[in-house]
Amino acid sequence: MTITDSATTSLADRWRDAPTPHTSAAWIARAREVGDILAVDAVERDRANHPPRAEVDLLKAAGLVTLLGPRAHGGAGESWETAYKVIRAVARGDGSIGQLLGYHYLWAWAARLVATEEQIAAIEELATSNTLLFGGAVNPRDADLLIREDGDDLVFSGRKSFSTGGRVSDLTVLEGVLDGTDTHVFAIVPTDQDGIVFAGDWDNLGQRLTESGSVEIRDVRVPWSAAAGFVDKQFQPLVYNTLNVPAIQLVFANFYLGIAEGALETAAAYTRERTRPWPYGGDDKGHARDEWYLLEGYGILQSRLWADEALLDAVGHEISALLHAPREELTARDRGEVAVRIAAAKVRIVDDGLEVASRIFELTGARATANAVGLDIFWRNLRTHSLHDPIAYKKREVGAYVLSNEVPVPTWYT
Repeated sequence: MTITDSATTSLADRWRDAPTPHTSAAWIARAREVGDILAVDAVERDRANHPPRAEVDLLKAAGLVTLLGPRAHGGAGESWETAYKVIRAVARGDGSIGQLLGYHYLWAWAARLVATEEQIAAIEELATSNTLLFGGAVNPRDADLLIREDGDDLVFSGRKSFSTGGRVSDLTVLEGVLDGTDTHVFAIVPTDQDGIVFAGDWDNLGQRLTESGSVEIRDVRVPWSAAAGFVDKQFQPLVYNTLNVPAIQLVFANFYLGIAEGALETAAAYTRERTRPWPYGGDDKGHARDEWYLLEGYGILQSRLWADEALLDAVGHEISALLHAPREELTARDRGEVAVRIAAAKVRIVDDGLEVASRIFELTGARATANAVGLDIFWRNLRTHSLHDPIAYKKREVGAYVLSNEVPVPTWYT
């Protein structure tokens, strides 16, 4: 069954009478089921390039949107270690939807990153009990949104050229600078309001269903009491506030791995079913799956992805422990060391993932380049998002740690 608006209800029904997962393994299995559903028509949906409303409904019906939400409000109460593997499993079927889910998890955690305890409790109850999807208008390469005070309110205005989640999100994270100061303010607001205007102009090479186009913020009002982490108009800083960047960099690495895994699985199925053996090499085989160069090629690529998986799982365990520990306990050194390890993991999966997404054409054969096969979706998706920030700087961060024992200074990208 395909993911179309008319089919969404039928797809959601498959879990109506199913027991709710209660273990990490069960949630990952649920995510793999979602990934399998998405994979069926991923190429067709990518080409249609419609807002992924049905896909978001699928994520909600499967319970994945509230994976990190408190159990008291109907969430799964799962860890980030599980969330990273869930992102990967969904991206294996559709890289765009894996990215949407990963960004949602990060922005849903934004309250815990920077807000007060009272704000955290309120936002998590709202989002979890109502199964709300987060998006974020926080592109640091653009000028900050301008915030002006108006009595007890803050008024956000400006433009962002990227806002992942866009029109399919229920809540949007805003970030801007208070006029006349260097004070940054985060706030979480309802997406559906006149002051948030999406252009619907995301039309890139890959990750086409992430709703990552531009947005105009026109006098969006937020009470001072909703300014995340502010008490009496003063921000209460913690090292923990800066975990947003390593956390989302590992989101990236996991949906990259999911895309690469999907590429290799799809290619292997094609080779088994449709690739013809080469009859002119003097070592004729009856089936392509017995060709020595194909066995070698798939062996090399799978070995690399298994190694990447092990590294990503290890650093996922490390940062998950920090994200779920008391916020006051995190030290700058601990934060920096996990950021370096995540940088290394990202370096590996970008290099290995792009090789997989490119080399599968050599392993499937000339007929696999047909548009009807759609193997190009994996390279397009991975190539597009892996340009988010220069991978060369991640390599430099790891090198500085090795040679000088330096950890990255927190910025919007480190």
